Amino acid sequence: MALHDERRAKLMDVLSQNGLDCVVLFGNAWQNDYLRYSTDFAIVEGDAFSVFHKDGTVQLFLESAHEADRAKIEVPGVETSFAPDLVETVAQHVKRLGNRSIGQAPLAVMPMGLARIAAGSKLEDATAAIDRAMFIKTPGEIEAVRRATKMAEDGYKVFMDASRVGRTEYQVIAEVEAYFRDRGCPENFQIMGSGGVEMMGMHPPSDRKIQHGDLVTTELTPCVDGYYSQICRTCVVGEPTAVQQKAHAMFTEAMEAGKKILKPGVTAADVAKAENDVFRKYGYGEYCSAKYTRVRGHGMGLFVDGVPAILEDVEMVIEENCTLIVHPNTYHPDVGYLVVGDSMVVTKNGAEMLGSMPAELLSVRG
Repeated sequence: MALHDERRAKLMDVLSQNGLDCVVLFGNAWQNDYLRYSTDFAIVEGDAFSVFHKDGTVQLFLESAHEADRAKIEVPGVETSFAPDLVETVAQHVKRLGNRSIGQAPLAVMPMGLARIAAGSKLEDATAAIDRAMFIKTPGEIEAVRRATKMAEDGYKVFMDASRVGRTEYQVIAEVEAYFRDRGCPENFQIMGSGGVEMMGMHPPSDRKIQHGDLVTTELTPCVDGYYSQICRTCVVGEPTAVQQKAHAMFTEAMEAGKKILKPGVTAADVAKAENDVFRKYGYGEYCSAKYTRVRGHGMGLFVDGVPAILEDVEMVIEENCTLIVHPNTYHPDVGYLVVGDSMVVTKNGAEMLGSMPAELLSVRG
C-alpha cells in the first residue's frame, strides 16, 4: 500500500472514532505535516487548508496560484482550488457544510478568522487526535524514516569531509546540500556551530571560518518520501583534548540513558528526566534548563520537529511504532556547545536505533 493510501485509511479511522464528518487542516512551508498527511502535497509558497472528509475525499485550498497549478499536476486525486482570499474562502466552505461535525487542526496556528467568519459552525479541536495518528507510524512510514536516517548518516560523512580549516560554515553546508540534491533529496533542515567555549548553540551557517581545534556541530535532517530523520553529532578539527572527550562522554551517557528507557507507556517527561539526571549526577544540572538548551529530543516524521517535545513537563505517552530522536544537546562550560543524538523507533518492548553511526567524538584533519 502506498504511503498516501496508508495515511488516508488512518485519517478515515480517526474521523470515525471521533464522530467527525470532516477535518480542516492548516499549514505552510514551515509546518507542512498536517497538509502533507491529508493531501500528499508539499507546499512551498504561502498558506493552505485541506478539508478531509470521512469518505476519504479531500479538498485543497491554496493562496498561491503557482502552488495551485502545481498541486493539480502532482496530486490529481485531490480537488484543488486557488483561493487568494484564503481564510474567507475556507470559512465560507465550512459554513456551507451546515451542521456537520467538523474538526480543525493544528489549533495553535489555526487562523482566528476561520472560526470568526464560520460562526455557528461546529468546529472542534482535533489536534490531539490528528497528532496521535501522525505520531504512530505505519510500516511504510517507518521504512521511509529509516531511509531518511541512512541519508542523514551519509550526509554527515560529507559534512565531516567538508569541515576543513579555512572553510566557511556556509561552504560546508553547501557541500551537504549538493550531495543531498544530487541524490534526489531537495528537503533538508540543517543548523551548525563551530568554535570553542564561546560557542553557545547552533544556527544557520555563517561566514565564520573553521579553525584548528574547533568543535564543529550539526543537526542534520534530510527528507525521504516526505519523512524527515535527524542525526546530531560533534567533531573536532584536529585531535580531541581530554577535557572534550570527558565532556562528550557525559553527553553520550545521557543520550544512552534516554534511549534505554524508551518503550511504550513511558512519557516524554520520563525520557527527558533520564537524560537530565545524568547531567545532575555530574553537577551540570543547570545546563538542562531553558537558559542553555531547548529540548532533549522530539518526534520525527512529516515535520522536522514533531510532537512530543522531550521535556520534563511534557506528559505525552510514548507508543509503539512512534519515531523520535533523543538528543541531550546543550552548552558545556568547559568546552562549548555539544550535540549528540540518535533517531529511534519504539518497538513492542523497547526501542530500536534506526541508524548505525557510533556516537563518538569524531576527529577530522586539522
